[in-house]
Amino acid sequence: MPQTSIREVARRAGVSVGTVSNVLNRPEMVAEATRDRVRAAIEELGFVRNESARRLRQGPAPDDADRRARAFGVLVEDLANPYASDVARGAELAFEEAGYETLWISTGYSPERERRALEFLVEQRATGALVNPVGLGPDSLAALRESGMSVVLLDRAGTDACSAQVDHVAGGDIAAARLLSLGRDRLAFVTGRPEPQPIVERAEGAARTLAKAGGEPLVTLTQDALSPTEGQAAARRLLELDPMPTGVFCANDLLAIGLVNELVKRGVRVPEDIAVIGYDDIELAGSAAVPLTTIRQPRRELGWEAAELALAEYAEGASHEHRQVVLAPELVVRETG
Repeated sequence: MPQTSIREVARRAGVSVGTVSNVLNRPEMVAEATRDRVRAAIEELGFVRNESARRLRQGPAPDDADRRARAFGVLVEDLANPYASDVARGAELAFEEAGYETLWISTGYSPERERRALEFLVEQRATGALVNPVGLGPDSLAALRESGMSVVLLDRAGTDACSAQVDHVAGGDIAAARLLSLGRDRLAFVTGRPEPQPIVERAEGAARTLAKAGGEPLVTLTQDALSPTEGQAAARRLLELDPMPTGVFCANDLLAIGLVNELVKRGVRVPEDIAVIGYDDIELAGSAAVPLTTIRQPRRELGWEAAELALAEYAEGASHEHRQVVLAPELVVRETG
């Protein structure tokens, strides 16, 4: 069975691909019960680790004429956001499995910082990069490839590069449909600046579902950042609206957690008065004072898939054909909606 079947093992065992990798490489880091589930899935599926495929993914052997660093860069917009660090960790696990190092770089939503980071990777002769693009365009992509790097777009669509992304329109659909199923037809969308394309798509999905159901138009509250503090500020604005929305979809979990905390502080019952849904399913979502209903992104799988695409591009060279991977989000129901 080919190496890519590691994902089937993960699904069968109910764990992440990173956990399967740890069982294969560093079993002491995994709890015994989890190791047993993974090993049972390996046996059931007949998984055989393909070492020759692993070596192929490591790319061409370096020589004196073209000695590249065995490292990939992972450029995300904000490593302070647990979502971004989870994606980077998923990529790191895949690169580590293939024998590469990983450089995590935060661009801070700045095209200039992105440009400098990519120039640094070129100077260091990195093997490739996963890029959550801010200002990266076709010309820059072409220049990076001419330098010998493989480049994959992270959580963005693109036809001139491989890409791994989540279907965020579907995520917005799911969030709005959940709120409507609870009888909430006056919905607000809380977002923040800057507003990257995935968040725009979440709002589009929610607005589309609301329109199909004949609900009132989606009210949008835009804050200065995608943070818990701005979520609190959004809650105060929300309570001033007339009529007040009965359901709120937040662009990410950080906003949602701050919003719920402020609503509860002000005596608003969640979800009885206002139902709230977040997006990402970061670790804090389940352990918040009021556990957050949210849309789960397969964060580590997203990073893993992007890394696999980058490894394949480097290994295949001129014969490589760009591929697009789209992952599905899912609803996680807790106490807020």
